Amino acid sequence: MGRVDYASNAAELPEGTLVDLFFEAIDEHGSHPALAWHGGGDWPSIGYDEVLLRVRKVAGALKSLGLERGDRAAILSPNRPEWALADYGCLTAGVVDVPIYSTLTPGQVAYILRDSGARVVFAADAEQLEKLEAVREECPELEWVVVFDAPKGLPASTLSWDDFLARGQEAASGPADSFRVSAAEAKPGDTATILYTSGTTGDPKGVMLSHNNMHSNVRAAQTCLPIDRSDATLSFLPLSHVFQRMVDYLLFNRGCTISYARGIDTVPDDLKQVRPTVVVSVPRLYEKVYAKVMDASGLKGALIAWATGVGNRWADARLAGREPSALTRLQYRLAGALVFSKIYEGVGGRLRYFVSGGAPLAPDINRFFFSAGIVILEGYGLTETSPVTNVNTPIDFPKNFRIGTVGKPVPGTEIRIADDGEILVRGPQVMKGYYNRPDDTKEVIDEEGWFHTGDVGELDADGFLRITDRKKDLIVTAGGKNVAPQPIENRLKKNRYFDQPVLLGDRERFITLLLVPDFGAVRQWASENGVRGDSDRVLLESEEVQRMLFAEMKRELADLASFEMPKKLVLLDEPFTIEDGSLTPTQKVKRRVVQERHAVLLGEVYAEKNARTDVFLAE
Repeated sequence: MGRVDYASNAAELPEGTLVDLFFEAIDEHGSHPALAWHGGGDWPSIGYDEVLLRVRKVAGALKSLGLERGDRAAILSPNRPEWALADYGCLTAGVVDVPIYSTLTPGQVAYILRDSGARVVFAADAEQLEKLEAVREECPELEWVVVFDAPKGLPASTLSWDDFLARGQEAASGPADSFRVSAAEAKPGDTATILYTSGTTGDPKGVMLSHNNMHSNVRAAQTCLPIDRSDATLSFLPLSHVFQRMVDYLLFNRGCTISYARGIDTVPDDLKQVRPTVVVSVPRLYEKVYAKVMDASGLKGALIAWATGVGNRWADARLAGREPSALTRLQYRLAGALVFSKIYEGVGGRLRYFVSGGAPLAPDINRFFFSAGIVILEGYGLTETSPVTNVNTPIDFPKNFRIGTVGKPVPGTEIRIADDGEILVRGPQVMKGYYNRPDDTKEVIDEEGWFHTGDVGELDADGFLRITDRKKDLIVTAGGKNVAPQPIENRLKKNRYFDQPVLLGDRERFITLLLVPDFGAVRQWASENGVRGDSDRVLLESEEVQRMLFAEMKRELADLASFEMPKKLVLLDEPFTIEDGSLTPTQKVKRRVVQERHAVLLGEVYAEKNARTDVFLAE
């Protein structure tokens, strides 16, 4: 088969706005539960009709503070109902909203506020208010702060959420038609939101997405992801990221009840309580569940190994469009009762499918979930593409579903592979440009309208896209060999002892693996093998543990070319996190940040005097 460098789903999508989607949902779903949250012992909710009343208050209050169409308002908060209400209030008032990750530092928040010229900030609580107070004098255009969970004794020009809504009460009590007429002034080409990229290099850039950018993406996703009023979801990826936000627009429009997780740490428990039918997540969730299942040993481990083998035979037939044999079906029912049903109950027991994005998902992990009866629809996109360009779909299965790929283009989308392997995208979801950065915009959107993603990939003969790596992530060794780190890291994540593997080695003689181990699995191995250690650090100092982890690395990657095989292993006892700046909000490792942070240690790794040392321990 020759090279495939172009795929298209040329279906035309009608232009529209996010305001159109909002009122469409309000008119169709009435008192049906719309937004829910954890209320202590239960999950109270408000209906679509109540959402409308509160959104009218938000829009009216924004106007009472002097904001006009085209002004900017920021949202600095984790996911919660008020986030969505503030967002829809901005959209219906014509105010451009600027989401800010709640994990950012005061200095990072100040940069976004200054760059966007936000006049109002919606803040979650006292913690976020403290950030804002620390930098308020650095943001001359910031006039008001509205706090959802307001502490006592608010500073000047700061309102509690209730006081803010009270300012919009008059607007909410006026004629409903006038509110709709005003909101409908939004045009498809108007900027709806400015989202700032995570900024792995240099200052973050503000991505301007129009109403139609996101409206078209919602409409396209509707044709690929079957959703209706019987569905329920748990929203826990940051709404500051375009992935969860676009999906929540889609879910709201289709009548799906959206419950907001209490926090990322409570997601496992929240899944069991909410019992969602549709969930979007990044690969990190699936990797953790997979690692927990595979961490079993003894009789339980043997049972899981047997069930996995049965599941693989069942999956082989199903993915090929065949009916599994009678024996396989019988064994699969038994495996389901003994093993797979427990995994399914762990995600609530009602799930129809996951949608995965934000980073590549290891095909073997996806296949494991599929064999366990849990469908993960992997997709692809970027902030600049609103975000979805490709997605696998359960519609007409298995014709439009292929593990190891991110699916075919969604309606209205063209995909092209450049000569150097870069993925190019053209369609109505491609951003307007970077805010106040016309030169940067020209660098990524060419004269023919193709957006240059910075990702490397390939198309198969059926139009499925496979992502191989980030262009900037490619490691070029001193010998001139190109190494794509993500596929190698994804292979290692299947190993029960490997939690966060990161490959480094650009311009060096060989590749090095930095590893945060799965300490639960390491502690179990140490106990079973007579290795004592009263802390994770002491365990990593053990020569036995070091030899075991190095051997596991070699075993997992035994079939790689010699230049792809890591020659050294660096062990870390602290995980990479969003808070320390080494992970993006969608859990992707910032490779350059990690390399700079461990530059001194890497110097030791590559020093000639340490040529005989295989394993190093970070301070």
